[in-house]
Amino acid sequence: MAIRASRRSLRGISAVAALLAIGAVGCSDVSDAVDSAKDSAKKVTRQRSVFSLDTGDCYNPNGKAEETAYAVEIVPCDEAHRGQVVGEFAIDNGKGYPGDDGIATIADTRCPVEAQNYAPDTWALPKGVALFYYTPTKESWATGDRAVSCTYTVEKGTFSGSLATAKSLKPEQTTYLKGSNAVYEALWAHQSEKDAVEDDLAGYKAQAKAVAAALDAHVKGLDGIEGTEVGKLRATLTKAAGNWKKAASAADADTFYIAYDPAFTDINPSKSVAARKELGLATTVPADEAEVWAG
Repeated sequence: MAIRASRRSLRGISAVAALLAIGAVGCSDVSDAVDSAKDSAKKVTRQRSVFSLDTGDCYNPNGKAEETAYAVEIVPCDEAHRGQVVGEFAIDNGKGYPGDDGIATIADTRCPVEAQNYAPDTWALPKGVALFYYTPTKESWATGDRAVSCTYTVEKGTFSGSLATAKSLKPEQTTYLKGSNAVYEALWAHQSEKDAVEDDLAGYKAQAKAVAAALDAHVKGLDGIEGTEVGKLRATLTKAAGNWKKAASAADADTFYIAYDPAFTDINPSKSVAARKELGLATTVPADEAEVWAG
C-alpha cells in the first residue's frame, strides 16, 4: 500500500480533466464528449483507497499491476475488471517494519493460502490471472498500516465474474482440491535452488519427503470418494507416494534419480484430468503447469 492520498484531490483532478475535454470539442462531437465525461465521472466515484479494500472486491488498478498504489477503481464483479481481492490478513503488530523483502516473504507465504481458501480450483481461474498483493510500505507502516490484501490480477486484458467458488463446491470436490493443492505446494515450496541433485542431495530429499507426506494425505482423502476415475488416480498417486519415499531415503544421487523420475511423472497434472471430469471440476491443465511436465 502507500501513504493515504486525499480522495477529494483525486476527484477534483479527474473532474477538471473531464470538463476541459467537453470544452475543447466542436458541437458535432458533444455527444461523444459527454459520454466520455460520464465514463470519467463514473470512474471517479468508484475510486477507493487501497487501505479500505475488502475480500471479494473486484477492481481495476490505476496503472500497472506492480507499483505503489494509493487508490483503485472498484467495479461490480459482473463488469470487466483486472483483479479481485481474494483474501486479507494483518501482519503482527508487535514487530517492527520487516523490510521490503520481509514483507514480500510474509505475503508469498500467506497469500497462496488465502487465495486457495477463496478460489480452491486454480484450473478454473481465467487465463492470465496471477497472484498479486497490496502490502504496507515503510512509510505507511509508520502510520499503523499492517494489512495485506491478496488479489488475483491480470497484467493484460480483463475478466468478468467473481472468483469466489469455495462455498459452491461439493464436499468431495473440496476434499480433492485440498489434497491436490497440498501436493503441488509441497513440491514447489521445497524446491532446491540448485539445478542438480548432486549439488544439494539433502535439499532434494527434503522435498521428496514433503511431497510423499502430502500424497499420503491426498490418497487418504480420495479413499472416501467414489468413482472409477478417482479410483484409478488414487492407485497412480499411491505408487507415486512410494517412489517419492524412495527418493527421500536415497543414499546417493543416482539412487535418487531412479526413484524421482517415475515419482515426478506420476504427479503430472494431466493424469488427474479424467478424475477431475468425474468430479465436475475444471479439466484444462494451466499452461504453466503443462509446460513444466512437457519438458
